[in-house]
Amino acid sequence: MSVPLFDPTSPLGPLRAELRSAVHRVLDAGQFILGPEVEAFEREWAAYLGVRQAIGVANGTEAITIALRALGVGPGDEVVVPSFTFWASAEAIPPTGATPVFCDVDPDTMCVTAATVKAALTPRTKAVIAVHLFGNVAPVREIEALGVPVLEDAAQAAGSVSADGRPGALGTIATFSFYPSKNLGAFGDGGAITTDDAALAERVRTLRFHGSADKVDYVDVGYNSRLDELQAAVLRVQLPFLDRWAAARAAAGDRYAAALAGLVTLPQATPGSRPAWHLYVVRHPEPDRLMTALAGQGIGARGYYRTPVHEQPPMAPYAPAYALPGTAEAARTHLAIPMSAALSDAQVDTVVAAIRDADVPAR
Repeated sequence: MSVPLFDPTSPLGPLRAELRSAVHRVLDAGQFILGPEVEAFEREWAAYLGVRQAIGVANGTEAITIALRALGVGPGDEVVVPSFTFWASAEAIPPTGATPVFCDVDPDTMCVTAATVKAALTPRTKAVIAVHLFGNVAPVREIEALGVPVLEDAAQAAGSVSADGRPGALGTIATFSFYPSKNLGAFGDGGAITTDDAALAERVRTLRFHGSADKVDYVDVGYNSRLDELQAAVLRVQLPFLDRWAAARAAAGDRYAAALAGLVTLPQATPGSRPAWHLYVVRHPEPDRLMTALAGQGIGARGYYRTPVHEQPPMAPYAPAYALPGTAEAARTHLAIPMSAALSDAQVDTVVAAIRDADVPAR
């Protein structure tokens, strides 16, 4: 049995008729930008997360830039961000005029901690980006206690939960991506920004629409960054199923954890959290050899961030002079194995057997 790394289409099978109906509804209405579907999705997404405000934008990367701008981040400021993350978490900072300052992660959870963030703070720090990496939930409340606003990058964490609430409702402001492979995925690009702060939300709405509230009077240089009606309609169909899909991801993670102990180093959920694993990322002394062995048995596997963000050439001007040992460990040893909302017990068992049979000792 071959097992793909991702399977974003199988969970949508039972929803095809409803998805077609939603698309036709938008076509019949003839309104494609900032219409009733976006407004309804924003209300429904806010209610799901337990937050007062949700604003749809064009994608998860612009969501971060706009959220930082809404926080007042600009030239001369610093934004603390982990280096072990997707490129966009840091890429979104320089367009504000601010400087990314890279912090370390805990290699067991692969998330930032209050201690790793504190080590990177300076008097110029204006915000911290806490990435809920791979669906795990960063300790936002502990980081906020350091006295700096926290922007949650929740792109990979839709459906996860923590003792303090859902990602997207933990910090000062939060951002999401609805890229098709995400836990809640659109049929193209899409994103959202969430907050409990009405003034921040209004600032976001102005920035996403060219710096204007009415397309007549302009109060800032903003962005053309809007979630479109078709994507909102598609997301509305899927949202009622997100908890079911999240539970399936979490259950698959539990099955992996029970069977893989001793074969690989397992990802550790942060205390009090129940991750809806976007990716199930294990660690191994020789991850690329293991990946090759799994590929030979039809098992999808991949290393995502072998080169940390601060070591990528465009980030050279911002590279820290200090070491990031947790980042180096996670980058060198991590390997994503199959995970999806449709991953069956039989598929998990097939992956486990392939790892057990691979002639790549864990030392």
